[in-house]
Amino acid sequence: MVFSLDTSLPDAIGPAAAKKVERAFGMTTVGEMLAHYPRRYADPAELTPIRDLPVGETVTIVAEVLSSSARTMRNRTGAMTDVIIGDEHGRVSLTFFAKNLAQAQWRANEMRPGRRGVFSGKVGMYNDTTQFAHPQVELFDDEESAQARADDRAHRPIPIYPATSAVSSQQFRELAEKVLSQLGEVPDPLPEEIRVREGLLGARTGLIQLHRPQTLNEVDPAVRTLRMHEALVLQTALLQQRAAVRALSATERPASAGGLLERFDAAMPYTLTPDQQTVGDQIAADLTGAWPMNRLVQGEVGSGKTLVALRAMLQVAESGGQAALIAPTEVLASQHLRSITRMLGPDLAPLVMPTLLTGQMSAPERRKAALRVASGQSLIVVGTHALLGEKTTFADLGLVVVDEQHRFGVEQREALRARGSSPHALVLTATPIPRTVAMTVFGDLDTSVIRTMPAGRAGIETFVAPLAERPDWFRRVWDRAAEEVALGRQVFAVCAAIDTTKKSSGEEDATALMPSEEGATGPHWGVVQLDAVLATHPTVGALRRAVLHGKMPADQKDSVMQAFARGEIDVLIATTVIEVGVDVPNASTMIVLDADRFGVSQLHQLRGRVGRGEVPGLCLLVTEAEEGSLARERVEAVASTLDGFALAEVDLELRGEGDVLGSTQSGVRSSLKLLRVVKDSKLIARARELAEDILVTDPQLTSHEGLREVIERRVSEDDRAALAKN
Repeated sequence: MVFSLDTSLPDAIGPAAAKKVERAFGMTTVGEMLAHYPRRYADPAELTPIRDLPVGETVTIVAEVLSSSARTMRNRTGAMTDVIIGDEHGRVSLTFFAKNLAQAQWRANEMRPGRRGVFSGKVGMYNDTTQFAHPQVELFDDEESAQARADDRAHRPIPIYPATSAVSSQQFRELAEKVLSQLGEVPDPLPEEIRVREGLLGARTGLIQLHRPQTLNEVDPAVRTLRMHEALVLQTALLQQRAAVRALSATERPASAGGLLERFDAAMPYTLTPDQQTVGDQIAADLTGAWPMNRLVQGEVGSGKTLVALRAMLQVAESGGQAALIAPTEVLASQHLRSITRMLGPDLAPLVMPTLLTGQMSAPERRKAALRVASGQSLIVVGTHALLGEKTTFADLGLVVVDEQHRFGVEQREALRARGSSPHALVLTATPIPRTVAMTVFGDLDTSVIRTMPAGRAGIETFVAPLAERPDWFRRVWDRAAEEVALGRQVFAVCAAIDTTKKSSGEEDATALMPSEEGATGPHWGVVQLDAVLATHPTVGALRRAVLHGKMPADQKDSVMQAFARGEIDVLIATTVIEVGVDVPNASTMIVLDADRFGVSQLHQLRGRVGRGEVPGLCLLVTEAEEGSLARERVEAVASTLDGFALAEVDLELRGEGDVLGSTQSGVRSSLKLLRVVKDSKLIARARELAEDILVTDPQLTSHEGLREVIERRVSEDDRAALAKN
């Protein structure tokens, strides 16, 4: 039987093996199985001699079975098989456990003296004897071919696959060999002339060389070929999605002379920055276009993205259209409403009636707000995921503004867009995105950037407080905070957890936090613990303090934030609930505890909460990370520059694109196997060019059957829907 990539695994490897593979990896077809690539290769020419095996590390060796025996265990039920393997450099002891003596004897018979194979395991020592714990074994076949297989193995790289307890690397390798031996034609996403010009392998050759290389030199050309295939499929799908959006018709929302937007601009006490003006013009043009706007606006913390979004909302409101601004937290939604109402002023606010709609409002408040929205009385609606509720209806939803897209689920965003008839979409992010990430993740969006900052800002100074070397600086941090309060200013203190005594770490947004260094426990400081310690501080203990975290009721959170904004609180001890959008110009100091527990971009966001007015900002990053560690490097990178775009590149280099792309996002973004955003930036750009050239002359891919087949296989209808939701 000849297999295609669509052949079901039960047909290819048998029902029992297919069930194990599906349970372990979620694979159901040959194509999915062959997209499970080796993570590395053991080079037999460089296999470690037994005498040099490093204790504590996992290694792979080729050796011969010297002896094997089965016995029952003395101190507990069950049996075990003792095996000694060796080469000309030494011997290793292997131990296999079994339920009974019969199973142990079966293993001993299989591992009879004279058989050779590949053995992988973690090196340990017991009674001065080198041993493998939980070894993986791949024995060469029958006695007659053992020597030939061994000689072949001595030169051919051994693929090592990502494995589970149910399916080992060896088992997967054997199944992959079986599939490859019967693999038929494989659709090639690139026409032959382009493939030859780009110096790439055929699709089938690339798969075979990656899974079954004869030498390590065959691996790199295979990887480059399959990376280009991934990039091309992704870029083509994104460009097709952009074309699909542009095939929709949208209601034009032009600004008119003397209308809401013109009146707002005339009343503004300051002028727009050059970038705000440029991005505003782009959005204004989009809103009068033939298709729905689909634009991403990147801007530094405090660069005025909300102002740009408000001007777009007013342009839509002039035609009676409604704009919905959705924020990731109650605190941020409330902050946005107050900020928008303040910017509109007493003359314009009553005309558009900004309305807050959140899940934690009281039933009467919520009914009143929902009625304003449904009747069209409210032309600007601000809320959280409550805007997605089935009971929330809009009279004429013309614009969807999503603030901080990375904090909001794909499905939730789509649910909001579905409330209108092809509404315009504007996505805001204060986390600058490197070009290669933007091209890979947001390739179907038009992108704008606000780099210039409004005039009159005093700026921010950032310092690291390295407690590993200078533990006495902890007290100095709080003395410095007290000095700022004495000058009439206010202080943020941010912790990575709410309460570190709880069974879990108490992290409020664990997906946004970095893992602790190996061997370390969770965050040292929680909001509860810090508040208790500061109560005993000789100076800070006498200041007006309050705590804020996501587990508090909405009205209580809002009350605390408003009190802080009014200057009634000196020190606000909070979690990352204040990460974005919170605007208190009198707040001068940001202190981040366990700073190494946060990512580069998140620290940059937190720092942006201060230095927003005429008061100079001070950011103190408190860390116990050792000098030279990756965690310390992250913190020091933030202290070294205020350029968020430079930090985004640093973040990408330090964390890798896995965190940037996000493993929880639906669609092809999460299925990248070989493509690496940093290393493959030129390849991604080239794939974009190829995809554009192909789609210009063949938008339906009727003449590019291979590319169409690969996209249909890799990008399901669900994946396309996920792309549309961006």
